[in-house]
Parts: sequence; structure tokens; C-alpha cells
Amino acid sequence: MAPLFLKLFLKNRPTLPGHLLKLKKDLKKKKKLHASLPPHEARIVQDIRNRTSRLNLNNITRTKAYLDYYVKFPEIHWAFLGHMVSRNGGWNMTDLKGGLVGRLLTKEEAEAFFTFLERGNWLIFQDAYPQFLLYEESVKRGRNLFHLLPHLGVSAFMETVWDYFWKKKDLYTLTVALVVNEQSYLESRVLQNPDFKKNVFNTLEFLLQDVLSMNHIVFPIRHDGRTELAGLTVHQFESLDKRILLGKKLYKLLFGDEERFNLVKEWALVNPHTGSRKDYWPHLFNDVEEFAPGSELKPRIFSCRLAPRAARIFSPRLEFAWPNQQHPPAEPGDWFTDTDAVHHLIELKDVVEGEIQQDYCKTLERLDLAAIAKKALLLRNQTNDGSIILRHLRE
Repeated sequence: MAPLFLKLFLKNRPTLPGHLLKLKKDLKKKKKLHASLPPHEARIVQDIRNRTSRLNLNNITRTKAYLDYYVKFPEIHWAFLGHMVSRNGGWNMTDLKGGLVGRLLTKEEAEAFFTFLERGNWLIFQDAYPQFLLYEESVKRGRNLFHLLPHLGVSAFMETVWDYFWKKKDLYTLTVALVVNEQSYLESRVLQNPDFKKNVFNTLEFLLQDVLSMNHIVFPIRHDGRTELAGLTVHQFESLDKRILLGKKLYKLLFGDEERFNLVKEWALVNPHTGSRKDYWPHLFNDVEEFAPGSELKPRIFSCRLAPRAARIFSPRLEFAWPNQQHPPAEPGDWFTDTDAVHHLIELKDVVEGEIQQDYCKTLERLDLAAIAKKALLLRNQTNDGSIILRHLRE
């Protein structure tokens, strides 16, 4: 039985084009997992697991691995899309210890939200990267090895799509299928996880995300000697349908304009990911705390520029903000139960502008005001509840 979000999506769905009708028929042919593998294939699977595990240490190693892979295999568009989105994940992680968001959260709240972000980042990598390594092995050997995907815990949905890609080299369908797969993979393991629902979605963190729009996904672009931002904002992150649509829009934003894509790629190749927002705007952020205790409480950010002699916003490197985490194994199970999921692969026709810089600058101003308000109230011993402050700002 299709979940509610899919039923709503399918009500007014367009007709599937021929290649997706064929793919849907192929998806109906359930593939059985063989009980055992011949030794040479078992070695391939084990090697892929080992290589993935070595790179799945933290957001920095994952993000770099995606970019390194894309450089070797530029036909795998999701690797670069994943790299840029993973950069944003790292920036969100360090924001929790930084000079704006970090000042609004208790230690427990910051740790809960970091655990949520880190678990999602870890899960996606341990599902997506083995697929990339198996493609690499298939290219090296000159033959399709995607029958090994189930042995790596990858959905039957992706086994069918990779088979199709091997024959047709359809870059768009593969990329969007990976978006659908990864977001569906997270749905039961993270978004529907009772602990995350209690400690993240129902508390201050998601009020922060929604009210102050800190869920901007930004793509830095080096243009005319300065770094500008393109990107999109997501609300209702709990909605699988909305997350898939966002992924399709981000893909179109990143790859739909060749000039913009080349500028984003150029920026990414010359700016290693550290987790600090200093990576793209060192005029506004620093990975060293400049704000002295007892400093005068007054706004310091105006249109993404600092007031004269104001301290830059503290945005630490990830390695100094959070230690590496030990993760329990991924929860077993295949999310793919209904072939109607293929309708998400229909090409997006919307125009995606990606103009986000002005909204992002206003967000920083609001966060700065919220941090000042909280500090002032703490000094008067009135409250330490960041949610009260945020509600006042919203009004």
C-alpha cells in the first residue's frame, strides 16, 4: 500500500514517458538475493565495505570523498550534488557551536541536533558510496556488477536503476533516482525515529530551522573577484515528498546552467571543506573566536557586512567543534515497496532561480538580534529559553 505522501503526489501525476514506463516494468521484477557469492565477488563486496568505512569517519572525510569521486567520474552527477549538500551539512553542524545559533541553544539541544545531522550524513554515505565504488569496479572490469548491490544493503530500486544507467547512460534519471533513494532511505531510519522526533522535531531546534530559516542550502560561486551565494530554502523538512522535490530543484540549480555550474565547481576545487563558514565568506566568519566576553551588546551584521570594528562571527572548524562519532549499524530493510515511486523520476520543468543571498543575509541579521536578546535577558536573569526570544522576533 502506497504511503500517504505518494498517494497525494500521484493524484495529478503526468503520464510516464516511455523510458520510465520500461523502468517501472523492470522494477516489478523482484530480484532475489543469492544466499552466497563466489569468492571473487565476495572479495569485491568486502573491499567496498572496507573502503566505505575508512572514509565514513566524519562530515569532512565524506564530503571530500564525494568530490574526489566526481573528479574521477564526472558522469555521476549526484557525487558533486552530494558534495555540495554535505558541505552545508557540515556548516549546520558547526553552527551549533558557533557565534549565532550556538548562543541560542543549550548544550543538550546542540548535542541532540548534531546527533540528528551526523546520523543522516553517515547513513547517506554508507548507502551511496558503495554504489559509486561498485560502478567504479564495473567500469574497471568492463561488466555490470550491480547484482552485488543487495549484498551491500542497497535497495532493489537502485539495482534496477543502475542496470538501466549501464545501458542507457541517462544522467538525469540516475541522479534523481539517487535523490529519491537516499531520502526514502532516511525516512524510517531518521525522520520517523522516535528519539529524533522527541528531541529534535518537537523542540527548539526545528523552531530555529523554520522560524529563522537556517535551513538554507547555499552554493558559493566565485564571481568577479568575490564569492556570492546561490541556493534554496527548505521548510517542512519532515515531508519526504518535499525533500525529494528540493533535491530535484537543487540538481537543476547546480547542473541546469553551465556557467553557474562551472563557477561552483571552480570554487569547490580550490576551497577544501573545513566545516567553517569562513570557507566561503572570511570577511564575515572566522574559525577563531573574536568576540570578547563582556563586549557591548549591539547589532553587528548589516546586509552581510560587519559594522565598523565589529568582531567576525565565530564559525569553528568541524574537527574542533565535534569529535568523531561511533555509529550503530544501519537499520536493515528495503524502503522500496511500490513501483509508483518511479513517478518521482519525471523531469522537473520548473524554473529554478536560486536567488538566496538576500534572504540568507536577513537570516544572519535576525540570528544576531536573537543572540543579543538572549544574552541581555540572561544578564537580567529573566530567562534562558531561546524559544521565547524567537517567538518575539517572529512577531
